[in-house]
Amino acid sequence: MSSDSVGVPDVSARLERVTNELREIQDLLISGNGVDPRILTDFRDAMNRIRNTAWAIQQYAESKTTEKDPQAVLSVLAGERVRLAYQLAKLVQADLANTEIQFQKGQLLRLHGAAEELARRLGEVVGD
Repeated sequence: MSSDSVGVPDVSARLERVTNELREIQDLLISGNGVDPRILTDFRDAMNRIRNTAWAIQQYAESKTTEKDPQAVLSVLAGERVRLAYQLAKLVQADLANTEIQFQKGQLLRLHGAAEELARRLGEVVGD
């Protein structure tokens, strides 16, 4: 084992294990045994994020070996984060409207602070 990899999880082995588990989950989904639609939506969203991130990381790694500009890939990743932030904001809005969901005040205060700072920075960037 090289000194660069000491203490670093074996990403390839972990990806292989997760891939096998996802295949098992696929079989369960195909069987159609009572999946909560909200959980399935969350799962699909997570899978899309992982797929997009994996694609971008692959493109970034390839850009290093082919001497292509990696900035384009970094911009794609940043754009993906913006898209995800929008989706998450909409989901949080729906959760806040749902009286069955109980939030911890501390979580909401941290989110509120982060959202205010984000709004301030967005205003600077878009010219508000």
